[in-house]
Amino acid sequence: MAEVLALLAAFSFAVGTVLQQKGTLAVPLPSDDPHFFARLVRTPVWLAGGALQVVGWILQAAALDRGQLVVVQPIIMLSLVIALPFGVWLTGQKVGRREVVGAVATVVGLAVFVVVSDPAAGTQTGSTTAWVVSGLVVAGLVGGLMLFVRHRRAAVAAVLLGTAAGVCFGFQAAVTKVFVGELGHGVVALLETWSVYALIVSALVGFVLQQSSLKTGVLAPAMASSNVANMVVSVTLGALVFEETLSRGHGRLLVSIAALGVTVLGVLSLTRAEAPTPAARL
Repeated sequence: MAEVLALLAAFSFAVGTVLQQKGTLAVPLPSDDPHFFARLVRTPVWLAGGALQVVGWILQAAALDRGQLVVVQPIIMLSLVIALPFGVWLTGQKVGRREVVGAVATVVGLAVFVVVSDPAAGTQTGSTTAWVVSGLVVAGLVGGLMLFVRHRRAAVAAVLLGTAAGVCFGFQAAVTKVFVGELGHGVVALLETWSVYALIVSALVGFVLQQSSLKTGVLAPAMASSNVANMVVSVTLGALVFEETLSRGHGRLLVSIAALGVTVLGVLSLTRAEAPTPAARL
């Protein structure tokens, strides 16, 4: 059931992201303009994409409540493959042989991973020390990536911003797993937990970075870098914070790691996609 919910979340994230990119490209202001987001939230197509992103997060939360982080998050990576045809249709993205091969490799790698992996669940929350260290490392990674964004060409900026957003979303996914476990304790108890505020901060920072990456106009690098960073951070936190394992047994573990490697290579092959011409976006 967790795998099905994760797949539905990936579809919702994919369509939502493409609609949001269409909205960002419709706003004739750079992403660092103070008025950019004020104009963006009044764009109907962007709002529709945002609604789908919320639906995707709810489905992701439900999947994380029923399954392991190390399994759910790799499946979420399929959102990029799903988004490609919608990107061609709605924002004039260029999809050639390399993109098709990368998409096929991503699907095959994930299919093998889901079939072969035999994950073992760990703890439900993780230790305070693990979360503090994880939060500091994530903040350092995001801050470091942002130092290199200015004056970069569109595809490179998309990768840097997408990676930073993916780091935030990977941390957000891990926090979500804690958050859903607190839902049954009542609103007052929920507001007293750290997970609510960590979830809000990581979601807001990730949101701003994602919109900035989409504003570059290059969908594949923006989503590919975000998805890879999201998966790497999620799987790492799943193993280190929640003490989850990918597979029980050395043979299955090696095949699972190899399958994830193929998936990552497939996604990374999409980071060299070119930006569509302004006319193609109309």
